[in-house]
Amino acid sequence: MELLAKTYYGLEECLARELTELGADNIEIGNRAVSFEGDLRLMYKANLQLHTALRILRPIAVFKADSADDVYDNLRNFDFTTVMKVNNTFIINETVNSETMHNSQFVKYRAKDALVDFFNDKFGKRPNVSVQNPDICFDLHVSHDVVTLSLDASGDSLHLRGWRVDQTVAPISEVLAAGMIKMTGWHGEKDFIDPMCGSGTLLIEAALVALNMAPCLYRRKFAFEKWNDFDADLFDDVYNDDSAERDFEHHIYGYDIDPKAVAIANRNVKAAGLSKYISVQQRSVADFTDCDSPAIIVTNPPYGKRIVTDDMFDLYRSFGSALKHHFVDNIAWVISSDKSLLAAIGMKPSAKYKLINGALECEFCRYEIFAGKHGDYVREKKSKVKDNEEKETLYDNKVKVKGFSKIDKQFKKDSFKKNGPKFGKSNKNKESNKRGRDDRARFFESKRKNKDAHKDKRRDTPEKS
Repeated sequence: MELLAKTYYGLEECLARELTELGADNIEIGNRAVSFEGDLRLMYKANLQLHTALRILRPIAVFKADSADDVYDNLRNFDFTTVMKVNNTFIINETVNSETMHNSQFVKYRAKDALVDFFNDKFGKRPNVSVQNPDICFDLHVSHDVVTLSLDASGDSLHLRGWRVDQTVAPISEVLAAGMIKMTGWHGEKDFIDPMCGSGTLLIEAALVALNMAPCLYRRKFAFEKWNDFDADLFDDVYNDDSAERDFEHHIYGYDIDPKAVAIANRNVKAAGLSKYISVQQRSVADFTDCDSPAIIVTNPPYGKRIVTDDMFDLYRSFGSALKHHFVDNIAWVISSDKSLLAAIGMKPSAKYKLINGALECEFCRYEIFAGKHGDYVREKKSKVKDNEEKETLYDNKVKVKGFSKIDKQFKKDSFKKNGPKFGKSNKNKESNKRGRDDRARFFESKRKNKDAHKDKRRDTPEKS
């Protein structure tokens, strides 16, 4: 089965790595998307377990067209009974990038006309469009003269995990947060800190990464559950398989100067059932204290666009000062759309990558905090690398590849291991994981033990406080 996973710009290689770990075949990196092949089980797993995917598509028709009428003519000959019934409701979402088809709405309407006319001719009646909760979701993608019609297996975007019960003014997308965490290479081997945590998105996504939990366990529904070929027993098996989860022996700390943000973050953490692993407190970056153990900082501070503080430059300068005085020998990652604010941190990033947050082009910067002079630190680091005393693998977002197989073999060998020694699948760890799940929120307590009893409500959804 050919499939396509969509993502944000800059996260394509993260997504390709995740698909490799899931066992996907023929993985190929594209622009904000990764194509792959797999069976029905893999499609279910991709929707449940991918941290960096926005939605999973299943292409059903690919053809060339120069006009909206060409789109109609091609789809008019497609047998839609293979994917839906005449009494099903449907919706078509379109993305059009074409030199000859300028009106994307008209292209979508002609595609809708083709589907409706097909059923009218065959059965004498037509299926209806439904904007709210349709039975079948179609994705129409036009790139120049190539048109692809796909079934949308996800429905709502996969960034809507289902754990969020409240939010601050400008929360970062869950998918972007997860991608940032994965770009750092952190998998739970040390503490995690977000000193400007807002509604707690980075904290919760970090816990899901550390525990290797499926991020979409919280969701009530997926679009594929209404497909003709939906296999409920197979999906139950995939949904209830927690064998890949692992222990997290460290802790995640979140801080924010705004007491309302702290309250919201704590509600979200509680709703996600992750209070055991995450602590959130009110504290400004100026009050940052020394770390008792090795840690990593990943944070999304205000950019001065949607959230404005009294003195943005002072905020970034205070953050940089706190890093230099209290976070020596650790690494911090910061995302921002304003280069002048990043410069106010007062340190040169050892790496930076381009990401898109909403409509804003951002830089995601890596800062190595060290004592002494920068030149001495660089020479010492090079010496350690030469002597094989330091074996840290950095995420390289600049690798340009069409096929995933072209990535360096050693890179794949070292980076795609599912379980290191600490997170091995021993029986002891598995028992500990199950005990930990008993402490999580009620949607974990209601995980389906009997498929028939929970057919229409797979899990309880957290209620807003």
